[in-house]
Amino acid sequence: MERDSKILSAIAVAILVVAIGVVAYANFAGTGDVGQVLNDGGKVALSPSSSGGPVAAGKLAPDFTLKTLNGDTISLTSLRGKVVFLNVWATWCGPCREEMPSIQALYDEFSHEPDFVVLAVSEDSGGRAAVDSYVHGNAFRFDVLLDPQNLVGDAYDVSGIPETFIIDRTGRIVAHHVGPYDWSKAEMRDALHELIDVKEKQTAKAG
Repeated sequence: MERDSKILSAIAVAILVVAIGVVAYANFAGTGDVGQVLNDGGKVALSPSSSGGPVAAGKLAPDFTLKTLNGDTISLTSLRGKVVFLNVWATWCGPCREEMPSIQALYDEFSHEPDFVVLAVSEDSGGRAAVDSYVHGNAFRFDVLLDPQNLVGDAYDVSGIPETFIIDRTGRIVAHHVGPYDWSKAEMRDALHELIDVKEKQTAKAG
């Protein structure tokens, strides 16, 4: 059982990497044909882009405006031009807590990269009081947003947490995964670097 779980996890990572790479290549080549990563009964699969649902690949990610733990206000549209790693979680969620250290590792990996942003949207109904001690107690340094009314969860049709969306520079969803991940994997870092580098490659190509 444990071996099967590890195999499925490895396959899921590979599919996410492929999805991100496909979009990076499509953007660089000037095409808009992308795929969507969906979760189906615990299995992750790559499907063609579709016109239905708020998480369809190639669709603009729904905008939102939320407060951070520090009291700052962040909207998704204000981050246009950056690659956004959007994670929906809660402190009471065991799988969410399981993957949080890997999100911190991912944040550390890209801390020098101004065009990459990590947003962890807390769905805790208790708001700041429920989240602050957990985040600071674990020394997480990425932006944590407070969403006690589950606005993001509803807008993104979140079916289970943790749930993660990768959003490209144009504000479109590249990949989507339900469940915990080890986001520190080298394959994932390489795929995100590729997605971030698209702008620079396009500029070089135009020159």
